[in-house]
Amino acid sequence: MMAHPNMLSRQNGKKRDTPALAVHKNGGATHRLFCFPYAGGGASVFRQWSGFLPDVVEVCGVQPPGRENRIGEDPIADVHELVDRLLPSLVPWLDRPFACYGHSTGALVAFEFIRALRRKGMPLPVHLIVSGARAPHIPEPSPLHHLPEEAFIRELNRFSGTPKEVLAHKELMEIYIPILRADLAIEERYAPREELPLAMPITAIYGTKDKEASKAVMAPWEQYTTASFELIGIEGDHFFIKTAAVDFGACLSRIIATF
Repeated sequence: MMAHPNMLSRQNGKKRDTPALAVHKNGGATHRLFCFPYAGGGASVFRQWSGFLPDVVEVCGVQPPGRENRIGEDPIADVHELVDRLLPSLVPWLDRPFACYGHSTGALVAFEFIRALRRKGMPLPVHLIVSGARAPHIPEPSPLHHLPEEAFIRELNRFSGTPKEVLAHKELMEIYIPILRADLAIEERYAPREELPLAMPITAIYGTKDKEASKAVMAPWEQYTTASFELIGIEGDHFFIKTAAVDFGACLSRIIATF
């Protein structure tokens, strides 16, 4: 939810402090894992991940505008505009092998981030991991970013990611709703551009009880890679990454071990 991340900085040559990235420094890491948050989430979602993931990765939580330490910026409702805004801050951290992870809307942002890197001839990740996200060409069947406020808040209950006490808190929701509308619009208005598949492995992880991103709509991620593809189910609904955190962490650790 809306929390202030433990922002860590780095100064080394071209590296510089940036509000768009929370890097949990790990001097012994050989790889970085760029983590893109779900709708309404921020970099603080990944604050604890370095505690249960293998030491070979340095966890880098991506911070979109409009939340946490970037609360003073307007949220962005278009994935290509968002990627363009994030790129200058993330590119200096591509100096070692890296992978990308995203949940729900974050998976789409991670995917387009990689495609932007490829178009610019920049280093590419060794792996893309997505969870709780329909394949890019499958549209959202029940859009809600445009709904009137009362209906919008009511529909948010279907995701089980926002605590009911927050949904009922008028002052909090005045801040939170514009962020959620923008993040959901990224996904709900998205149409993939025609480009070649990626040349890196993709792993897609779904919740076995997730009605938003079921096995059937996540399996087609396979067509977006010319390398290997793995589809994994974990017990839980759309936010199984929280409710089944132990199993999810073990799954991520196993994938990272293949880097």
